[in-house]
Amino acid sequence: MTEFPHLPAALSQALAAKGYEALTPVQEAVTKPEIAGRDLLVSAQTGSGKTVAFGLAMAGELMGEAGISPYPDLPRALVVAPTRELAMQVSRELSWLYAGAGAVIAGAVGGMDARSERRALERGAHIVVGTPGRICDHIRRGALDLAALSVVVLDEADEMLDMGFREDLEFILEAAPESRRTLMFSATVPREIERMAGTFQREAERISTIAARESHADIDYRAFLVDRSDRENAIVNLLRFHEAERAIVFCSTRAAVAHLTGRLLNRGFSVVALSGELTQDERSRALQMMRDGRARVCIATDVAARGIDLPGLELVIHADLPMNREGLLHRSGRTGRAGRKGLSAIVVPANIRAKAERLIREAGVAVNWDTAPTPEAILARDEERMLQEPGLVAPVTAEEFDAVERLVSAFPPKQLAAAVLRHFRAARTAPEDIVPMTVGEGPKPRAREEFGAARFYRLSMGHDQWVDPKWLLPMLCRAGDLTRRDIGMIRVMEDHTFVQIHESAAAKFEAGLAPSMVMEDKCTVEPLAEAPAGLDRPGPKPARWAGKGGDRGDRGDRKPYGGKSFGDKPRSPKPHRKGPPREDRSEGGERQERAERPARKFGEGAPAKGRKAAPWAREGGHGGAAAKEGKPKAKYGAKPAGKPGGKPAGAGKPGPKKPRKA
Repeated sequence: MTEFPHLPAALSQALAAKGYEALTPVQEAVTKPEIAGRDLLVSAQTGSGKTVAFGLAMAGELMGEAGISPYPDLPRALVVAPTRELAMQVSRELSWLYAGAGAVIAGAVGGMDARSERRALERGAHIVVGTPGRICDHIRRGALDLAALSVVVLDEADEMLDMGFREDLEFILEAAPESRRTLMFSATVPREIERMAGTFQREAERISTIAARESHADIDYRAFLVDRSDRENAIVNLLRFHEAERAIVFCSTRAAVAHLTGRLLNRGFSVVALSGELTQDERSRALQMMRDGRARVCIATDVAARGIDLPGLELVIHADLPMNREGLLHRSGRTGRAGRKGLSAIVVPANIRAKAERLIREAGVAVNWDTAPTPEAILARDEERMLQEPGLVAPVTAEEFDAVERLVSAFPPKQLAAAVLRHFRAARTAPEDIVPMTVGEGPKPRAREEFGAARFYRLSMGHDQWVDPKWLLPMLCRAGDLTRRDIGMIRVMEDHTFVQIHESAAAKFEAGLAPSMVMEDKCTVEPLAEAPAGLDRPGPKPARWAGKGGDRGDRGDRKPYGGKSFGDKPRSPKPHRKGPPREDRSEGGERQERAERPARKFGEGAPAKGRKAAPWAREGGHGGAAAKEGKPKAKYGAKPAGKPGGKPAGAGKPGPKKPRKA
């Protein structure tokens, strides 16, 4: 049995029973004797065993030299996780790790029964695992006492800050004793995490086990370029081609999760959904179905699947691109865990390839570009799997011998082989047809086939009758029992339309219209002996005013502007204003340049004829030629005297009030 001498005996035995032959790099780093008792700021790759790492790191504060107290009272350790699923997963991991030590673990998870949690906290616990909101609620209500707390663990600290739990985390850390030990575990260490560490940690030891060369050695990143209309078809083909025991498909919104779940259920996949709109019981049931093997595909959002550990997860599909590089790494980190290999498939529509390349470049991962699996490749892969089916490889048992003899005597070998093949294919959904793509050149244009021999018909409706090829095509198909492949060119003209029908379908089309040769909406169809001339040129566009409001085709016969057209009377140039021409206004008869004109002070000269001088046009800026000489300057705020012939000065002012009658 593998032993870990630097760990407590109970934890060493638990690791050995779980199958651990060696600790992961992050687990080795946090259990070094020289950092015992110090605050830690740890960044490690997703799926590297961080949960077991901080479980081992806090063993010194929990167990001590005498081990864990058999009588739990106030909690000694507190673990804070961002989501319910991650908190419950941490509880399961710590349960088997500390089972031999006799630790009691209580939960404080949002969405669970708060009364049951309070009763469990009253009975006492060594470790409390929960989400920020519920932990704060228990502290405020007095159900959770942190007086004896020795260690606080923040799991996925960067995600908790992104989800808006900063105030809750600060409240929890302020409520804990100052002598406690603080361990922060995060996949990335942004600036906000560093600021929080500087505030609530004391000389924290910085540990990073992320190496650029080895960080993604167990994950195979592939980007599949698809046409923008084939995104869901590519997801179906990827699931069919790989047929992973467990796969997870990430979408960006809850609505996308619901839509894709319904689509895959209709195609026969065993699918469960995981999004924020589900209750805690529904989410727990979905994860349990994935663990039990009753479901093989999980459709989830980023927040709902944060930190989820599904054993044996082989395939991660990014149906929608993640928001940032951290999202790509966290999504992909659901696979390739604990030394297992995994595939991270990024579905990239051709119209957002540049965005996907920028995201991959920022994440610093090596991605192989490819095209989505074709139906031929999937069927060939099915034949390989069929030859390895346990039912074909396993020998015939004694109970099956008589039935096998009857089948062999009743059917030839090829018939039996065909039955096996049909049964194998019937249990799987059919692959989807996708548009061929070239990774280096983008979408491959579809080759246009020659229409072949055809006959032309003239319809008695055109732009004047609001004809649109979009509704004319189904009308032709209904009238002559045709398909869209039987109909070629549709050219809408001013008052008629030319239609091209394949020669093989022309007789059926005419038989469907006989004998009246009239379609819906009283549209008459006239066969033509030969192709009309000028069809290689674009047809006329409808009139500019052809819109809602009825038929206005007679507007072209009207003349605008009261019956006058633009060509009735030539427009004469606008005459100059009265006075001599502009070039003769100078004294010399020729127009002077601006630089040669004599300078004139502001306010000089008489005002223009027929125009009064401005009130401010006075000498010195307050008076000029228009001001009367010797007139005293009016005092600011004084009212002018009454004008001759008008009301006397002071007229209109209220006089003394009359005494009111008793």
